[in-house]
Amino acid sequence: MTVFELALRSMRQNVKHYYLYFFALIFSMSLFFVFSSLQHDQQVQSMLQSSDRFMVAFQSAAALLVVIIIIFTISSNQIFLRRRSRELGLYQLIGLSKGWVARYLIIENVLLGLGALIAGIICGALVSRLFVLILMKLLRLDGLPAIDFSLPATFDTAIVFVLVVVITSIQMMIMIYRSTLLHLFQAEQQPDLSSQPPSKLASILTAIYAVLGIVLIGYGYELSGRMVDEQLTLNALLVLVSTITGTYILFRVTIRWCFFWLRKRKNGNLGLNNSLSLAPLMHRMKGNANSLTLITILSALTITLVTMAYSAYYSAEQETRMVMPYDFSFENRQLDAESFTTELEREGINFLYFPMEAFRTTGVILNPLDESSRIERNLLWLPAEQLQRAGEKISVPSYGEAVEYSAFAYNAFDDIDLSKRYPTKIELESNGQTESYPLKKVIVENLVNSNISGNQLLVSENTLREIEERLSGTAGYERVQLDTYRVPDIEELALASSLYQKYNLDEYSTSDFYSQYKQALEISGLFIFIAAFLGLAFLASTGSILYFKQMTEAEQEKQSFKTLRQLGFDERMIMKGIARKQMVVFLLPLFIGVLHSIFAMKAASFIIISNITIPTVISIGAYTAIYFLFALFTLGYYRKIIRNVMS
Repeated sequence: MTVFELALRSMRQNVKHYYLYFFALIFSMSLFFVFSSLQHDQQVQSMLQSSDRFMVAFQSAAALLVVIIIIFTISSNQIFLRRRSRELGLYQLIGLSKGWVARYLIIENVLLGLGALIAGIICGALVSRLFVLILMKLLRLDGLPAIDFSLPATFDTAIVFVLVVVITSIQMMIMIYRSTLLHLFQAEQQPDLSSQPPSKLASILTAIYAVLGIVLIGYGYELSGRMVDEQLTLNALLVLVSTITGTYILFRVTIRWCFFWLRKRKNGNLGLNNSLSLAPLMHRMKGNANSLTLITILSALTITLVTMAYSAYYSAEQETRMVMPYDFSFENRQLDAESFTTELEREGINFLYFPMEAFRTTGVILNPLDESSRIERNLLWLPAEQLQRAGEKISVPSYGEAVEYSAFAYNAFDDIDLSKRYPTKIELESNGQTESYPLKKVIVENLVNSNISGNQLLVSENTLREIEERLSGTAGYERVQLDTYRVPDIEELALASSLYQKYNLDEYSTSDFYSQYKQALEISGLFIFIAAFLGLAFLASTGSILYFKQMTEAEQEKQSFKTLRQLGFDERMIMKGIARKQMVVFLLPLFIGVLHSIFAMKAASFIIISNITIPTVISIGAYTAIYFLFALFTLGYYRKIIRNVMS
């Protein structure tokens, strides 16, 4: 019998071992085929070609998805090889060489991979249209996706398949050539069991390491709250390194040390429930530290990515309105404004028109944090009373005082804490004299559209007249006539936006609310789709890895269940202890991952102007709900094992 024939026969007889790894491969190939189909879809391609940012986002997501697939497959393959370690040891025990065993595993791997590739492409083709439809709905695109089979996506998936097979084959060869017979036969035994108690020095060092893990995580959290400054890159790197290292130490040392401390306090009398929950965790925590750390970090990354993307999508209209308070505006273009008004009336579009008189000067806004900084800026002086008559809910500043309005205030300053910069003063120079005006505060929104240049300063009409009398005729002074429009109906707003485009002086950017809102919706919609897709891949990968490991542990604990059955314990009593164990196994990575993501989102919150509380709650809730499905599947598998043992 040849190696190839033996591999086929072994695959037929060991389906119970192969289905885990086979599922992992099918899932990986399906995910990549779906994403590649999106890249090659005609409607998506036309959108990608319209923006370099879209193309970069899709390419980056594709590369990240390949990394996820490789990590997922390697982890699944490692569990798969560990479950078959005794079989591989027997092959060598009867005289077969390591080279023969390696060839045997590689042939199996290629055959499994080919089957998974075909099944993955078929499954991916069946659901790919659904994902295209979801993307179109997010981007508010009309029509239905065409039903077709993407040959380019098939070719891309085949390349990823070859990459995965090569990497897993190398992993198998390393495992065979580096493992001894004793290691192969003991691979499935419970790790970390020691008959000798640790020495006093070892106990002290363990306690120090245990505290170090918590300290590193705490330092990462503390630094994340003040990382946005001139050393942003270095701070971000320190946060990542300290948090990831602290998480690894937490799982490898801290939690295990806490369990041993608890057992010592109970004088070793854990009881049935703790024996079925805490005892296995104590003995396996060190060996599971790598996978639990990976699951925690991926969970934190997933929740952070999805929340930030959803926040941008959720707040697209609100943030655009903060930047563009009026739907349309004209600056010193009365003829264009009259022509646009005529077109709106001709089309029967209901609109509100607000004219406004302001002026622009040059001046210096003092920075209390750096008194030597004297950057001259364009200042746009706006009358509060006129804005009130236009419907703005604002307060009129006191005579001689000003209030700045800027939707980009948080993005403009490195220190983020605006209270350090306000109140301050505005200095205006005329006829060789410098006059100062108090600038009381900054409000994070615009009074007029962002395409109107100049720092937007709100003052009373009396203050405005005084400044105008002093600065009129000086260099940098300019009268500004603003004609602004609002269209209440969203459908009429889309038509009005198309009419306005002929008056847009900059062909490379948009200067009306609706166009900017649509652009923000498309960008954030694409990003939330990519983040959700990658989040699904992260979630499925982490949940599956944890599920596979628990299935392996359930197989290893069969003898313990048999012993408990002989001692008179029933299924309900055993499952109660198992449920406590699974709560710790699944809740710990989830809880720590959510905690990491909350601090990560807090550090990155300056990117999003509006409140991210609702998107955060929804993202964490959805992730937790799907994550707990894997815990239920695991409990179901344990119940099945226990019932088989007791039958």
